[in-house]
Amino acid sequence: MIGKLRIVNSLTKEKEVFEPLSAPHVGMYVCGPTVYSDVHLGNVRTFISFDVIYRYLQFLGYKVRYVRNITDVGHLLDSGEDKISKKAKLDNLEPMEIVQKYANDFHRVMDTFNALTPDIEPTATGHLMEQLVMIEQLVEKGFAYESNGSVYFDIEKYNEAHEYGKLSGRKTEDLLNQTRELDGQSDKRNPLDFALWKKAAPEHIMRWKTKWSDGFPGWHLECSVMSTKYLGDEFDIHGGGMDLKFPHHECEIAQNAGSTGKDGAKYWIHTNMLTVNGQKMSKSLGNSFLPSQLISGNHELLQRGYSPMTIRFFMLQSHYASTLDFSNDALNAAQKGYTKLANGLRLIKGYEFPEGIEENPDPKQVEQINKICDNCHHAMNDDFNTALTIGHLFNLVKKVNSIQTGQLELAAIGKETFERMKETFISFTEEVLGLKLESSVSSDHLLEVILNEYKSAKETKNYEKVDELRAQLKSEGVIVKDMKTGIDWAFEE
Repeated sequence: MIGKLRIVNSLTKEKEVFEPLSAPHVGMYVCGPTVYSDVHLGNVRTFISFDVIYRYLQFLGYKVRYVRNITDVGHLLDSGEDKISKKAKLDNLEPMEIVQKYANDFHRVMDTFNALTPDIEPTATGHLMEQLVMIEQLVEKGFAYESNGSVYFDIEKYNEAHEYGKLSGRKTEDLLNQTRELDGQSDKRNPLDFALWKKAAPEHIMRWKTKWSDGFPGWHLECSVMSTKYLGDEFDIHGGGMDLKFPHHECEIAQNAGSTGKDGAKYWIHTNMLTVNGQKMSKSLGNSFLPSQLISGNHELLQRGYSPMTIRFFMLQSHYASTLDFSNDALNAAQKGYTKLANGLRLIKGYEFPEGIEENPDPKQVEQINKICDNCHHAMNDDFNTALTIGHLFNLVKKVNSIQTGQLELAAIGKETFERMKETFISFTEEVLGLKLESSVSSDHLLEVILNEYKSAKETKNYEKVDELRAQLKSEGVIVKDMKTGIDWAFEE
C-alpha cells in the first residue's frame, strides 16, 4: 500500500486515517433503493461512488463484506401511505410484484454501468422478525413506547444520555420549531419521535400482525437491523446519499445506540446531489431524466445519447462529496475524455516489453512515470478522489501515446518501469474505477464492408484474395454464400 487511506467521516466532520475494526476484514453497509419506481440518476451516482469505494478497498487487499439493502416496505408518503402499497393500488398489482419489477430494473441499471453486485442484498420484509426483536429491546430499555397501536422512539429519553442530531449537526430545539403536523403526530409524546412500528389503516395493504397492532415497520428500523445482523453491532463504513443523513441515518444511530449501546458504523460517508445546468434535478422542474434516457438521448434537454461508460466516467470526474452538474457540454467533454482514456487502455493492453532489448533507462522518464503511478495511489487514498486519479491516468496516456508515435522508446523506460506503468494504468482504470472498453462499432456494418471487399475481389478475379477473405470469415464462424441474387452470408453450422 502506497500511503494511508484517509476518509472524510460525516460523523466527526474530519478526514481520518482509515483503520478497520478488524483488518483485513471490512464491513460496509450502503442504503439501497426503495423499489417502487424507475431508478433515478441520484441512485446511480451514489451506487457508482460506493462501487468504486468497494473496488478500491478490495484493491488494497481488504476482505470486504458489502451489504446493500432493498427497501420494500415502510417508506411512507407524508400522508402516511406506503409508497410501494400506493403504487400497487395504482397498477392493480400485488406489492411484491411492484418490488420484483423495480428491483429487477435496478439490477439491470447497475449491470449497465458495470457496478459490482454486493455480497449481501437483504430486504426489509425478509427481516421482520429481527425488526420486532429490536423494537422489544428499545421498549424494554425505555427508549420506545407504544401509543394507540404504534410504537415510537422516545427522543427526549434518548437525549438524556445521548445526542440526537450529532451526525447532521442539527439541534433538537431547532428541529422542534421546524416540525410539521403530520398524520399520527397526536399519538407521540414528542413531535420529533419517529415510528418503529406503525398501526395500519384499514385500507393499508402491507400489514403484519403483532401484539401492538396489525401494522408495518418504520423505514429507519430496517437498516439498523440489517446492518448489525450482517456486520455486527460495530462495523466500519455506512453510506448513502446526502439526503439520507437526516433523518434516516440520524435515526439509525439512535436506534443502534439505544438497543446495543453502539452507534453502528465507525465511518459515515455521504454522496452529494445532482444538478442540471446549475438547477437541482427535480421531476417538478422537468429537468430530471432516467438512465435509459441519458443513454438513448430521448429527452428534450439532451442533444444526444451517451454510452454507459461515458456516463460512469462523467460521474467519476467529480469527487463523490461534490455537487455534480449535468449539461450537454459537460457530457460531451466526458465523451472525449472517456474515449481518450479508452484508447490509451486499448494501446497499453497490446504492448509487451520486447525480449532481448537492450535497456538504456532515462532517469528523468523513469522518475516521471513512477511519480505518476504513485500519484494514482495518493489520489485514491485522499478520500477516494476519483477526479484526481483520472487526471493522473491522463498523464499516463500521454506516455502511452509517446510510445505509439515513437517519441518514447521502451528501452528508455526499462522493463520494470514499463511493467509498473502498464499494471497501474490497467488496474486503476478497470479494477478501481470500473471503466471498461466499449465500442460503438457495428459488427454488422464491418461484415458488410468485408463482404463488399469479397465481392470486389471476385469481380476482378483476384481469387487469392477471395480465398483469403473466405477463410478469415470462416474462422469467425461466418460462411460466405455466392447466390444468383448476390453475395450473402450465414452462421457456420
